[in-house]
Amino acid sequence: MNMHTKVVEAKNGVPIPQLGFGVYKITKEAEFTIAIREAIQVGYRHFDTARIYGNEKALGAEIRHSQIPREQFFITSKVWNTDHGYEATKKAFQETINKLGVDYLDMYLIHFASPKYMETWKAMEELYEAGKIKVIGVANFEIPHLEELRKHAKILPMINQIETHPEFPQNELRVYMNKYQILHEAWGPLGQGNKVLLQHPVLKEIADHHHKTVAQVILRWHLERDVVLIPKSSNPKRIRENSEIFDFELSAEEMEKISRLNTGKRYSIHPTGYIVNPIFNKLMKLFI
Repeated sequence: MNMHTKVVEAKNGVPIPQLGFGVYKITKEAEFTIAIREAIQVGYRHFDTARIYGNEKALGAEIRHSQIPREQFFITSKVWNTDHGYEATKKAFQETINKLGVDYLDMYLIHFASPKYMETWKAMEELYEAGKIKVIGVANFEIPHLEELRKHAKILPMINQIETHPEFPQNELRVYMNKYQILHEAWGPLGQGNKVLLQHPVLKEIADHHHKTVAQVILRWHLERDVVLIPKSSNPKRIRENSEIFDFELSAEEMEKISRLNTGKRYSIHPTGYIVNPIFNKLMKLFI
Protein backbone atom coordinates (compact mmCIF):
# COMPACT_ATOMS: atom_id res chain seq x y z
CA MET A 1 0.00 0.00 0.00
CA ASN A 2 1.39 3.42 -0.93
CA MET A 3 0.12 6.97 -0.83
CA HIS A 4 -1.23 6.69 -4.38
CA THR A 5 -3.58 3.82 -3.57
CA LYS A 6 -4.69 4.64 0.00
CA VAL A 7 -8.06 6.31 -0.37
CA VAL A 8 -11.22 6.81 1.64
CA GLU A 9 -14.55 7.00 -0.11
CA ALA A 10 -16.96 9.88 0.26
CA LYS A 11 -20.63 8.98 0.77
CA ASN A 12 -21.19 9.37 -2.99
CA GLY A 13 -18.42 6.87 -3.81
CA VAL A 14 -15.76 9.40 -4.87
CA PRO A 15 -12.29 8.22 -3.72
CA ILE A 16 -10.27 10.79 -1.77
CA PRO A 17 -6.50 10.24 -1.37
CA GLN A 18 -6.19 9.87 2.40
CA LEU A 19 -2.87 11.70 2.62
CA GLY A 20 -2.94 15.18 1.15
CA PHE A 21 -0.71 18.22 1.18
CA GLY A 22 -1.76 21.48 2.85
CA VAL A 23 -0.51 24.81 1.45
CA TYR A 24 -1.67 27.20 4.20
CA LYS A 25 0.88 29.98 4.89
CA ILE A 26 3.21 28.90 2.07
CA THR A 27 3.09 32.21 0.21
CA LYS A 28 6.64 33.08 -0.83
CA GLU A 29 6.95 32.24 -4.50
CA ALA A 30 10.29 30.41 -4.44
CA GLU A 31 9.41 28.48 -1.27
CA PHE A 32 6.03 27.50 -2.73
CA THR A 33 7.59 26.26 -5.98
CA ILE A 34 10.15 24.11 -4.16
CA ALA A 35 7.54 22.67 -1.76
CA ILE A 36 4.93 21.78 -4.40
CA ARG A 37 7.46 20.32 -6.84
CA GLU A 38 8.95 18.19 -4.08
CA ALA A 39 5.47 17.07 -2.96
CA ILE A 40 4.50 16.05 -6.50
CA GLN A 41 7.86 14.29 -6.97
CA VAL A 42 7.33 12.33 -3.72
CA GLY A 43 3.88 11.26 -4.86
CA TYR A 44 1.34 13.68 -3.38
CA ARG A 45 -1.66 14.18 -5.66
CA HIS A 46 -4.18 15.60 -3.16
CA PHE A 47 -3.62 19.35 -2.58
CA ASP A 48 -5.61 21.52 -0.19
CA THR A 49 -5.81 25.27 -0.76
CA ALA A 50 -8.34 28.05 -0.12
CA ARG A 51 -9.20 31.48 -1.44
CA ILE A 52 -7.84 33.08 1.73
CA TYR A 53 -4.42 31.39 1.32
CA GLY A 54 -3.65 33.52 -1.72
CA ASN A 55 -1.88 30.71 -3.59
CA GLU A 56 -4.56 29.08 -5.78
CA LYS A 57 -2.99 30.54 -8.95
CA ALA A 58 0.49 29.33 -7.98
CA LEU A 59 -0.81 25.85 -7.18
CA GLY A 60 -2.57 25.61 -10.55
CA ALA A 61 0.64 26.66 -12.31
CA GLU A 62 2.66 23.96 -10.51
CA ILE A 63 0.11 21.27 -11.33
CA ARG A 64 0.34 22.22 -15.02
CA HIS A 65 4.14 22.38 -14.80
CA SER A 66 4.21 18.75 -13.58
CA GLN A 67 2.70 17.63 -16.93
CA ILE A 68 0.74 15.00 -14.99
CA PRO A 69 -2.86 14.83 -16.25
CA ARG A 70 -5.26 17.02 -14.27
CA GLU A 71 -7.56 14.05 -13.48
CA GLN A 72 -4.77 12.38 -11.49
CA PHE A 73 -4.89 15.25 -8.99
CA PHE A 74 -7.43 15.78 -6.23
CA ILE A 75 -7.75 19.54 -5.67
CA THR A 76 -9.59 21.12 -2.75
CA SER A 77 -10.39 24.78 -2.19
CA LYS A 78 -12.68 26.67 0.18
CA VAL A 79 -15.13 29.56 0.12
CA TRP A 80 -14.12 32.34 2.54
CA ASN A 81 -16.26 34.15 5.16
CA THR A 82 -16.56 37.34 3.06
CA ASP A 83 -17.99 35.35 0.11
CA HIS A 84 -20.99 33.78 1.83
CA GLY A 85 -24.42 33.90 0.20
CA TYR A 86 -25.89 32.24 -2.90
CA GLU A 87 -24.66 34.58 -5.68
CA ALA A 88 -21.39 35.45 -3.90
CA THR A 89 -20.50 31.75 -3.57
CA LYS A 90 -21.14 31.05 -7.26
CA LYS A 91 -18.88 34.00 -8.10
CA ALA A 92 -16.17 32.93 -5.60
CA PHE A 93 -16.19 29.40 -7.00
CA GLN A 94 -15.73 30.68 -10.55
CA GLU A 95 -12.83 32.88 -9.43
CA THR A 96 -11.21 29.91 -7.68
CA ILE A 97 -11.36 27.60 -10.70
CA ASN A 98 -10.14 30.45 -12.94
CA LYS A 99 -7.12 30.99 -10.67
CA LEU A 100 -6.38 27.28 -10.52
CA GLY A 101 -6.86 26.99 -14.29
CA VAL A 102 -9.24 24.01 -13.98
CA ASP A 103 -12.83 23.47 -15.05
CA TYR A 104 -13.95 21.52 -11.97
CA LEU A 105 -12.91 21.04 -8.35
CA ASP A 106 -12.54 17.67 -6.70
CA MET A 107 -13.63 19.14 -3.39
CA TYR A 108 -15.03 22.50 -2.28
CA LEU A 109 -15.59 23.37 1.37
CA ILE A 110 -17.24 26.15 3.36
CA HIS A 111 -14.22 27.44 5.30
CA PHE A 112 -16.17 28.56 8.40
CA ALA A 113 -19.82 28.59 9.48
CA SER A 114 -20.21 32.33 8.91
CA PRO A 115 -23.67 33.91 8.66
CA LYS A 116 -25.49 32.99 5.42
CA TYR A 117 -23.82 29.58 5.23
CA MET A 118 -27.18 27.99 4.38
CA GLU A 119 -27.36 30.13 1.22
CA THR A 120 -23.74 29.26 0.48
CA TRP A 121 -24.56 25.57 0.84
CA LYS A 122 -27.48 25.86 -1.61
CA ALA A 123 -25.08 27.28 -4.21
CA MET A 124 -22.63 24.45 -3.53
CA GLU A 125 -25.35 21.83 -3.91
CA GLU A 126 -26.19 23.29 -7.35
CA LEU A 127 -22.52 23.36 -8.41
CA TYR A 128 -22.23 19.73 -7.28
CA GLU A 129 -25.33 18.69 -9.21
CA ALA A 130 -23.94 20.48 -12.29
CA GLY A 131 -20.77 18.34 -12.06
CA LYS A 132 -18.53 21.29 -11.19
CA ILE A 133 -17.54 19.81 -7.80
CA LYS A 134 -17.12 16.09 -7.06
CA VAL A 135 -17.28 16.31 -3.25
CA ILE A 136 -18.90 19.09 -1.22
CA GLY A 137 -18.21 19.63 2.44
CA VAL A 138 -17.42 22.00 5.25
CA ALA A 139 -14.55 22.98 7.52
CA ASN A 140 -14.53 24.00 11.17
CA PHE A 141 -18.21 23.10 11.61
CA GLU A 142 -19.40 22.06 15.07
CA ILE A 143 -22.40 19.81 15.77
CA PRO A 144 -24.99 22.67 15.90
CA HIS A 145 -23.89 23.89 12.43
CA LEU A 146 -24.11 20.37 11.01
CA GLU A 147 -27.53 19.90 12.61
CA GLU A 148 -28.73 23.10 10.92
CA LEU A 149 -27.59 21.75 7.55
CA ARG A 150 -29.17 18.38 8.30
CA LYS A 151 -32.54 20.06 8.85
CA HIS A 152 -32.52 22.21 5.71
CA ALA A 153 -30.03 20.86 3.16
CA LYS A 154 -30.87 18.63 0.21
CA ILE A 155 -27.40 17.03 0.35
CA LEU A 156 -25.49 16.55 3.61
CA PRO A 157 -21.82 17.59 3.78
CA MET A 158 -19.65 14.64 2.76
CA ILE A 159 -16.65 15.77 4.82
CA ASN A 160 -15.75 18.14 7.68
CA GLN A 161 -12.18 19.47 7.88
CA ILE A 162 -11.39 20.21 11.53
CA GLU A 163 -8.43 20.75 13.83
CA THR A 164 -7.40 17.27 14.96
CA HIS A 165 -4.31 15.89 16.69
CA PRO A 166 -3.60 13.44 19.55
CA GLU A 167 -4.30 16.05 22.23
CA PHE A 168 -7.54 17.04 20.49
CA PRO A 169 -8.93 13.95 18.71
CA GLN A 170 -12.46 15.39 18.28
CA ASN A 171 -14.08 12.23 19.65
CA GLU A 172 -17.57 13.65 20.23
CA LEU A 173 -17.74 15.28 16.81
CA ARG A 174 -16.41 12.06 15.22
CA VAL A 175 -19.26 10.02 16.69
CA TYR A 176 -21.77 12.49 15.22
CA MET A 177 -20.03 12.56 11.82
CA ASN A 178 -19.82 8.76 11.64
CA LYS A 179 -23.57 8.56 12.29
CA TYR A 180 -24.27 10.70 9.21
CA GLN A 181 -21.42 9.36 7.03
CA ILE A 182 -19.51 12.66 7.11
CA LEU A 183 -15.81 11.98 6.60
CA HIS A 184 -13.31 13.36 9.11
CA GLU A 185 -10.47 15.45 7.65
CA ALA A 186 -7.72 16.79 9.91
CA TRP A 187 -6.03 20.15 9.54
CA GLY A 188 -3.11 20.83 11.87
CA PRO A 189 -2.65 17.03 12.14
CA LEU A 190 0.70 17.53 13.91
CA GLY A 191 -0.68 20.06 16.38
CA GLN A 192 0.76 22.82 14.19
CA GLY A 193 4.24 21.47 14.93
CA ASN A 194 3.95 22.15 18.67
CA LYS A 195 7.16 21.05 20.39
CA VAL A 196 5.34 19.74 23.48
CA LEU A 197 3.43 17.29 21.30
CA LEU A 198 6.37 16.38 19.05
CA GLN A 199 8.56 15.65 22.08
CA HIS A 200 5.95 13.73 24.06
CA PRO A 201 7.65 10.75 25.78
CA VAL A 202 4.81 8.32 24.94
CA LEU A 203 5.02 9.22 21.25
CA LYS A 204 8.82 9.16 21.38
CA GLU A 205 8.79 5.62 22.75
CA ILE A 206 6.39 4.40 20.03
CA ALA A 207 8.44 6.17 17.34
CA ASP A 208 11.70 4.58 18.55
CA HIS A 209 10.06 1.15 18.51
CA HIS A 210 9.14 1.57 14.82
CA HIS A 211 12.35 3.44 13.85
CA LYS A 212 10.17 6.36 12.81
CA THR A 213 9.85 10.02 13.83
CA VAL A 214 7.17 11.22 16.25
CA ALA A 215 5.56 13.13 13.37
CA GLN A 216 5.34 9.93 11.31
CA VAL A 217 3.71 8.11 14.24
CA ILE A 218 1.11 10.88 14.64
CA LEU A 219 0.32 10.85 10.91
CA ARG A 220 0.01 7.05 11.01
CA TRP A 221 -2.39 7.39 13.98
CA HIS A 222 -4.62 9.59 11.80
CA LEU A 223 -4.50 7.06 8.94
CA GLU A 224 -5.55 4.23 11.23
CA ARG A 225 -8.52 6.28 12.45
CA ASP A 226 -9.63 6.60 8.77
CA VAL A 227 -9.02 10.34 8.87
CA VAL A 228 -8.10 12.28 5.72
CA LEU A 229 -5.06 14.39 6.62
CA ILE A 230 -3.24 17.32 5.05
CA PRO A 231 0.12 17.91 6.78
CA LYS A 232 1.84 21.09 5.65
CA SER A 233 5.56 21.67 5.28
CA SER A 234 7.82 23.73 3.06
CA ASN A 235 10.86 21.69 4.09
CA PRO A 236 11.70 19.07 1.39
CA LYS A 237 13.06 16.60 4.00
CA ARG A 238 9.85 16.85 6.07
CA ILE A 239 7.66 16.64 2.95
CA ARG A 240 9.32 13.31 2.12
CA GLU A 241 9.20 12.07 5.74
CA ASN A 242 5.50 12.89 6.01
CA SER A 243 4.81 10.62 3.05
CA GLU A 244 6.71 7.66 4.52
CA ILE A 245 3.92 6.38 6.75
CA PHE A 246 2.65 3.40 4.75
CA ASP A 247 5.35 0.87 5.68
CA PHE A 248 4.41 0.32 9.34
CA GLU A 249 1.33 -0.10 11.52
CA LEU A 250 0.50 0.86 15.07
CA SER A 251 -0.69 -1.91 17.38
CA ALA A 252 -4.02 -1.72 19.23
CA GLU A 253 -2.02 -1.10 22.41
CA GLU A 254 -0.12 1.79 20.82
CA MET A 255 -3.36 3.31 19.51
CA GLU A 256 -4.77 3.05 23.03
CA LYS A 257 -1.71 4.78 24.52
CA ILE A 258 -2.08 7.65 22.02
CA SER A 259 -5.80 7.93 22.80
CA ARG A 260 -4.86 8.72 26.42
CA LEU A 261 -3.05 11.88 25.29
CA ASN A 262 -6.40 13.61 24.76
CA THR A 263 -6.42 16.82 26.82
CA GLY A 264 -9.02 18.73 24.76
CA LYS A 265 -6.31 21.28 23.92
CA ARG A 266 -6.74 23.26 20.71
CA TYR A 267 -3.61 24.84 19.27
CA SER A 268 -5.74 27.26 17.27
CA ILE A 269 -8.61 29.62 18.06
CA HIS A 270 -12.08 28.07 18.47
CA PRO A 271 -13.86 28.16 15.06
CA THR A 272 -16.53 30.57 16.23
CA GLY A 273 -13.74 32.97 17.24
CA TYR A 274 -12.79 33.37 13.60
CA ILE A 275 -16.30 34.39 12.69
CA VAL A 276 -17.17 36.81 15.48
CA ASN A 277 -13.76 38.44 15.88
CA PRO A 278 -13.98 41.70 13.83
CA ILE A 279 -10.22 42.35 14.11
CA PHE A 280 -9.48 38.91 12.66
CA ASN A 281 -11.89 39.44 9.77
CA LYS A 282 -10.45 42.89 9.09
CA LEU A 283 -6.95 41.41 8.96
CA MET A 284 -8.08 38.61 6.65
CA LYS A 285 -9.54 41.12 4.20
CA LEU A 286 -6.02 42.44 3.70
CA PHE A 287 -5.05 39.08 2.22
CA ILE A 288 -7.77 38.83 -0.39
